[in-house]
Amino acid sequence: MSTKVLKIDDKDNVLVALVDLAKGTELNYQGVDYTLLEDIPAKHKFFINDMYEGEEVFMYGVLVGKVQHQLKAGVRMTVENTKHAADPYHYRKSDYQWEAPEVSKYKNSSFLGYHRDDGTVGTANYWLFIPTVFCENRNLDIIKETLYRELGYAVDDKYKNYTHALLQAYQNGSDLYEIDLQPTSKVERPFKNVDGIKFLNHTGGCGGTRQDANTLSKLLASYANHPNVAGVTVLSLGCEHLRASQLKTDLLALNPNFKKPLIFLGQQQLMNEEELLKTTIRETFKGLIEINQIERKPAPLSKLCVGVKCGGSDGFSGISANPAVGHCADLLVALGAKVLAAEFPELCGVEQELIDRMPDEDTARKFIRLMTEYDDLAHKVGSGFYMNPSPGNIKDGLITDAIKSAGAAKKAGTSPIVDVLDYTEPATKAGLSLVCTPGNDVEATTGKAAAGATLILFTTGLGTPTGNPVCPTIKVATNTSLAIRMADIIDIDAGAVIEGRKTIAEMGEDILEYCIAVASGKEIPKAVQLNQDDFIPWKRGVSL
Repeated sequence: MSTKVLKIDDKDNVLVALVDLAKGTELNYQGVDYTLLEDIPAKHKFFINDMYEGEEVFMYGVLVGKVQHQLKAGVRMTVENTKHAADPYHYRKSDYQWEAPEVSKYKNSSFLGYHRDDGTVGTANYWLFIPTVFCENRNLDIIKETLYRELGYAVDDKYKNYTHALLQAYQNGSDLYEIDLQPTSKVERPFKNVDGIKFLNHTGGCGGTRQDANTLSKLLASYANHPNVAGVTVLSLGCEHLRASQLKTDLLALNPNFKKPLIFLGQQQLMNEEELLKTTIRETFKGLIEINQIERKPAPLSKLCVGVKCGGSDGFSGISANPAVGHCADLLVALGAKVLAAEFPELCGVEQELIDRMPDEDTARKFIRLMTEYDDLAHKVGSGFYMNPSPGNIKDGLITDAIKSAGAAKKAGTSPIVDVLDYTEPATKAGLSLVCTPGNDVEATTGKAAAGATLILFTTGLGTPTGNPVCPTIKVATNTSLAIRMADIIDIDAGAVIEGRKTIAEMGEDILEYCIAVASGKEIPKAVQLNQDDFIPWKRGVSL
């Protein structure tokens, strides 16, 4: 059997190229001969039958598109000859039976986490700065620069030193191309148990709708209450829509027994900027001393809450990294942990499969409502889920949104779906939950952390540097070429699945082991090392 192509499901009428295939190549796959009528780059698909205008295209066993004109077998699928199509969906009582993976080897496993008063366990111990309004961003930038440099949380100064060396070379008339990067020694961190100081700079809080301010308040409150956050400093201006009192109210509604150090300071209530910054730094420093007393202690794996996300996806995402992460998700669910999947525009085409995995009708109805409202909103402004694939997705083989979605859904595994959460709603049930967010990388990870994710598994086929301020984000490459080329942002290489060196189950177990190491502070993901702290609140407009 050929190892150059793959048929994912028996129902499929396309094959995926695992390597670059030239026009005229003859293949035999599962006893059938194929001749390619054009070049098929790796990750792309070709039709295995003659196709007629309007005929349905299946991949992953689901409808993913319709052909636009008559095609011969061996022709490459493109955006010109195939357009998005997806089956309708509805609630139907389903007797879904899940075969949980064997997890006895992990029964006595634990991770070293930070235990909070509300019973949650963090995988990190962060101090968090929150502005109620964008007017405070500059003040936070000054504080960040000061604390990062002095307390050892800054990224290597090599680029600053490089620029300085370039300036000297320019002034001396030397060759700029002879200057190279020189790493510098890092400042020793005085607070050993404080994993980072994080900042939620944003563009909201005033000037938008009151609904946006209300949503932002709930989002910021969820971050303050996050298990990975040990203390919080809130800076307000004083005249904005998002009042400090509203943020306090939302925080206490989320956690009436909130006991973390919490500092509120208002610029318009203090004498001047200098007094504000001095007071903020001093009071935060006292808070850092306090949370530095917290130490990691063993916790069962059931205390993990792992978000699964894909971004910069390619034609291998749905057959290597995503199903491997999906197997890891199934292991976690079988161990009693929480798993969060999101990106509603990237569930288009697999809705029925997901609905059939929801044993509770109210949960299914909520999912249908959120999906319908979201897609209707997109169509009202001339868009739609079908416009979701990016140019990079298309270039690397994701021709329709349904293809992208069918592969994206693999990272959620196969377990029953216990809950559906609207944006900013917290995850409260063990098992797999769906969180309503855009597919946009940062808006989705921002929403997952708000729901309570304490780790995020992020698969990528093209290379995406996305991280999150409070949730360590682990990057899983779909192919080895990417893992080597962008080793500075990739943590795990799932290309071994494509190359046949590991099974999906073996890779899933490797991913779980890495998650445990990160949750224990023994491994630091690249996004955390680089301070890749991306945070974009969703304003509930049309974002795919």
